Amino acid sequence: MAFHDVRFPLDIALGAQGGPQRLTDVVTLASGREERNARWAHARRRYNAGYGIKSRADMLVVLDFFEERRGRFHSFRWRDALDFSSAADGGAPSMGDQVLGTGDGTTTAFQLRKRYGAGFDPYWRTITKPVSGSVSVAVNGVALGMEGFAVDTATGIVTLDPAPPAGAQVTAGFTFDVPVRFDTDRLDIELADFDGAIAPNIPLVEVIGE
Repeated sequence: MAFHDVRFPLDIALGAQGGPQRLTDVVTLASGREERNARWAHARRRYNAGYGIKSRADMLVVLDFFEERRGRFHSFRWRDALDFSSAADGGAPSMGDQVLGTGDGTTTAFQLRKRYGAGFDPYWRTITKPVSGSVSVAVNGVALGMEGFAVDTATGIVTLDPAPPAGAQVTAGFTFDVPVRFDTDRLDIELADFDGAIAPNIPLVEVIGE
């Protein structure tokens, strides 16, 4: 298996359905009170690409993409139409959108991440698949030129040169994709008419750690 650095067809992905999933154990005690345990530290996103199929041509594109990925075997990039920007409102990213960390005068590598929620109990999501050319970085609000940092688009790690001074806040703005794979090894295709195709279920699941 491998990660294929290619994006699922964007025009079809825009019509898909899906979002984050979490796994919580809920036990109701004899008193009626609940005990809850979060089994996953991070959300895992699931999508159904079948909702984006509008024509026979779309289905042929997906069929080609599915076969090249060997079904569930290889993972790939997916554009979440709702959540693909570092900006809180989902708009154009800017260099101050997300805090990556604080400099110590030595550390040069910082992981891209995105915060969800406010001050009560925010969730930090690790971003591993930034879009090439979309990342901007600032140290204490001062933008770095392209010569001041490098981005690994396979891991989401940003390397600064030189290391930011102690106490300096490192921020970034970016757009990103989600690493996913097909969650099926079978496509059930129904040809509705001469130029129509129906694929009611093409499940995709996020691959954590890729």
